[in-house]
Order: sequence, then C-alpha cells, then structure tokens
Amino acid sequence: MTPEQISFFTASFVTFFVLIDAIGVAPIFATLTAGGDNAYRRRMAVKATIVASLIIFFFAFAGAWLMSAMHISIAAFKAAGGILLLLIALEMVFERRTERREHRAEGVLSDHKPDTPPDDISVFPVGIPMIAGPGTIATAMYYMAEADTMTDRGLILLALALNLVVLLGIFLVAGPLVRAMGPSVAGALTRILGVILAALSVQLIINGIAESFGLTLQHAWQNGADYS
Repeated sequence: MTPEQISFFTASFVTFFVLIDAIGVAPIFATLTAGGDNAYRRRMAVKATIVASLIIFFFAFAGAWLMSAMHISIAAFKAAGGILLLLIALEMVFERRTERREHRAEGVLSDHKPDTPPDDISVFPVGIPMIAGPGTIATAMYYMAEADTMTDRGLILLALALNLVVLLGIFLVAGPLVRAMGPSVAGALTRILGVILAALSVQLIINGIAESFGLTLQHAWQNGADYS
C-alpha cells in the first residue's frame, strides 16, 4: 500500500475502533450474559457481531444511494456526521454513554424472570444500538461515499471488518477481561478514546463547512505552516 492508503486505512480503523468502543461495551456485555453458561455467552457474542455487521455493511453500501435519493450533499453529510460524532465523544469523555448503556442493561435484566432461560440480547440492546449505533452507521456511510476508488472502499471495509473481529474476540473473553481491567482502567480508556474522537469529529465539521463554501484547507501537519 502507498503511504496515502496506509494513512487512510489507519484513520478509518481508529475511527471505527473509537465508535464501536469494544472496550466500553465489554462490561455491559459481561453483565447481560452473566446469567448464562459459556455456550450462551459465545452464542450471544457471535450473533450480536453478525447482526451488527449486517446492519453496518448494509448502510455502508446503500448509504450513497440514500443520500442521492434524499438530495444530501457529501459536504452536508460530512458536517452533520462530525456534529453527531462530537456529541458521542462528549458523552464518552463525561461517561454519559456508559451510563446510558448500563441503564439499558439494567432494563433488560429487570425484565428477566428467575428460573427461565437467559434472554436473547444479541439483537437488542447489544447488536443495536450498542455496536451498530448511529455514529458507526453514519461514519460508514460517509467514508464509503467519500472514497474515490475501489481500493479505498476495500480499505474501509477491511478496517470495519477488523474492528468487528476485535470486538468479537473481546466479547469472547469479556468476563475475565473486565475483571482484569477494573472499572477505573475501563473508564480511563473510554475517556481517552472520546478525546480522540472529538478531534476527528471537529476535523470533519471543518472539512464539511469548507467544502460547502468552496474553500481549500491546508493542513499544518503536512506543509509545516504555523497558524499561531
């Protein structure tokens, strides 16, 4: 791969890694599957990953058609996606996203009756919206619409697929992993990922506004310019 393709793949992978937030979802998944055996946890992990993958890949491929049908420009979608990602990033930094996930988990657990088989939580709330949330779907649509070549689209899909494989692996070891990390480490990692996502989202907003007005951005990290 060329340096530009490596940079594009890295940006895609990091963005999806932050959005899917496997580390943040793992404690919730471990809580939701605590009442089942190992076979149940494996089944829920595989099924949730498959469900989320189907949804995300569907919107990745159909996103351009949907935008065209609704007469939405790439610049507008880029700015809107950036705003959405920024809101998610703020929730991650202030742990509101984790609190909302825990609230969903408590709701599912409160509906579970003793002496009954564990509920199927793979579709809701794990598959949707914990994995295939609006931020992940919007970003997949944006990246695929923005890609100019089949190679770029392949790199996006590869970055997304690798993230889902990582997610599945974390789900399969969620119980021991959560106990080893502890709530403090998991919370710190979520905040760090939130800051990274905030920077990426602000850049998307800037790019979208600039493209809407026909402006050309020159990146300081590429040309050595000093904007201070």
